[in-house]
Amino acid sequence: MDRGRTKASGDLAIEALVHTTGRYAQATWELRAITELCLTPRSVAEVAALMAVPLGVARVLIADLADAGVVEVHRTSVGAPDLLMMNRVLAGLRRL
Repeated sequence: MDRGRTKASGDLAIEALVHTTGRYAQATWELRAITELCLTPRSVAEVAALMAVPLGVARVLIADLADAGVVEVHRTSVGAPDLLMMNRVLAGLRRL
């Protein structure tokens, strides 16, 4: 899936939210699955849990999609965390 890579092109926090931009590219089924999952914004951790892949693999695949403009990654803010987002991340981690 990640062609042997262990590092994403950028540093993706597990709580960073990912959503599909509406652009689509020819891709593997894994990349298409992430694109479909992220029609609703999801955290990196949620994507990993829902796809049943290691977090590192999800980070590499999401970074590939972000580099291609297929998904947008919303970095977390420096201020206080959003409680709803933190609950979603916790639920995603529990599914791992």
